[in-house]
Amino acid sequence: MYWRLLRHNRDFRLLYVGSLISLGGDWFLTVALLDLVLTLTGSAALASVMLLCQSLPIFLVTPMAGHVVDKVDRRKLMIAVDLVRTGACLLPLLARTTATLPFAFLGVVLISIGSAYFEPASQAALPNIVATEELGPANVLMGSTWGTMLAAGAAIGGLVTMKFGRDWSFLIDAASFLFSAVILSMMRARFSEIREKQYEHPPLVESLRQTFGYARSHPRVLALLTVKGGYSVGAGVIAMLSVFGKEVFKAGAMGIGLLFAARGLGALCGPFVVRALLRRDDAQYRSIAVAILVFGLGYMGLGLSGSLVAGLFAIFFAHLGGGAAWQVSTYGLQRETEDWIRGRVFAADYGLLTLAMSVSSISTGLAADRFGAPAATIVTASVAVAFAVVWAAWTWRMWRLRSD
Repeated sequence: MYWRLLRHNRDFRLLYVGSLISLGGDWFLTVALLDLVLTLTGSAALASVMLLCQSLPIFLVTPMAGHVVDKVDRRKLMIAVDLVRTGACLLPLLARTTATLPFAFLGVVLISIGSAYFEPASQAALPNIVATEELGPANVLMGSTWGTMLAAGAAIGGLVTMKFGRDWSFLIDAASFLFSAVILSMMRARFSEIREKQYEHPPLVESLRQTFGYARSHPRVLALLTVKGGYSVGAGVIAMLSVFGKEVFKAGAMGIGLLFAARGLGALCGPFVVRALLRRDDAQYRSIAVAILVFGLGYMGLGLSGSLVAGLFAIFFAHLGGGAAWQVSTYGLQRETEDWIRGRVFAADYGLLTLAMSVSSISTGLAADRFGAPAATIVTASVAVAFAVVWAAWTWRMWRLRSD
């Protein structure tokens, strides 16, 4: 089914290939930026700020982004964003000293703001690019791109940075965004439905009210909208992977790389596993609670691990659940949300996720400094476990209200 979709749907094939290359470029950039900050300043705090610059602007911009995504031509918006991000990737080339380092931070902020527009537009457009029966497999393939590129892109990016220098990584990421813009320009499908007059867009404040009102009046949408933000309150444990690789397991950079690779492999496999086991929509929605439980238990296992091998199995297990929860909640929002407001709903979804991740990462880091990484990991992961139980109790009957 997956191969048939890629073979016969030209527009989806183009979108999929463009996403793979763009995400691979992002990991090149992340590795090179962290290397740049640490080389120029030696400050772990500034490296953390660099990572925060990749997420916090998304939360701040999403209210406007969702409004725009539902108002303009989504394809043209995504092309424009890719062109802006192409230029933003070149700004770190100007950072040669600590005095010019702000150019690198500015580039990261601009790329982050672009993502706040691009990702909701892409997710909102997908149901218009594939047929209804293709939406599930298409989501699995798109969801797996992130895990694929995490498992491969970060490692390759590290090798390129080490062998050829940071500048090549910045140039490669810029080229990946440019390539994505070219791919989008070649697509023929409509990225939005033709809108009726009653769906014309109000001003921003009223648009936000409309989005929250829509979620409240559609319980299934509201439930699915809480998934990524909810379990991300416990996902700050991801920030502990580098600590475990280097300090707990004493495996240095290789240990960090292997833990991130295990994370990517789990995120790659999770969407395929849940799709293979469950076909009905409501059964998949119900499985979200189990997937989040697996995520939390996996990271609790990491906290208890006494060796790198045990830690790798724990991380792979955790992100089987995390990847499944991510894919099913995204698919559910695409299925349950009407096109005229889908961009705003996905912007809200993305904003809640980035806010929760930012808070959770900072909290886990502070707890690790005070109580140690294993204890902080177990406590934070238990938050994800608690959310899984609460979410299951809240939504279990909801998925029985109708059959597919």
